[in-house]
Amino acid sequence: MIQFVNFGTLFVFYINIAWVRGIPELYFTILNPYIMKRVTLFLAVLTSAFFISCEGPAGPPGPPGFDGLDGLDGQDGINILGKVIEIEGTFSFDNDYTLFYEFPNTIEVFESDIVLVYILWDQTEDNTGELVDIWRLLPQTRLLNQGILQYNYDHTFFDVSIFLESDFDLGTLQPGDTDNQVFRIAIVPAEYGQGARFDRSNLQQVMDLLDVEEKDISRIKLD
Repeated sequence: MIQFVNFGTLFVFYINIAWVRGIPELYFTILNPYIMKRVTLFLAVLTSAFFISCEGPAGPPGPPGFDGLDGLDGQDGINILGKVIEIEGTFSFDNDYTLFYEFPNTIEVFESDIVLVYILWDQTEDNTGELVDIWRLLPQTRLLNQGILQYNYDHTFFDVSIFLESDFDLGTLQPGDTDNQVFRIAIVPAEYGQGARFDRSNLQQVMDLLDVEEKDISRIKLD
């Protein structure tokens, strides 16, 4: 605790001494400056003690506030990390022997990205008797009795078109060449295609690069 009683006692003592001895000149010339300094110091100490005494210990924390309202569900995200899509369709006179696939809004393709298309060319068996798909990168050419048939494609960053080209009438093709043909479209971001060394003709290697497994592939049957 701050002690300031002695300053008040000293102040009263000096005043009494000065007047009792009848020498007011001493009061005004000697004691008065000295007393004023003491009074100033006394007031400063008193003020400090007042402010110190007004500041108590911190109180306990208040109760927690209420939880806010739940926000609205966000929109579906856009995939920019690479994607593999499987489509199945039939080439016919009605669709001009062209399969057209438009990228959904959930997949963003940039002009600098690499779009690769593979055709399910055949199937074989492994050592355990399980069927293994054989995929070939387009374009692929077949030599038929009628002439030369080619499976080819082009694309934009909005869609992919897979079509047949030949040097003969496509209407003479057998169903095995046109019906229920299966393709996989791999979208490789530009940074992967430029910086990574991979065999584009190897679909499995491309899927490994994109970290895509069979269960991650979207499968779509075209009308």
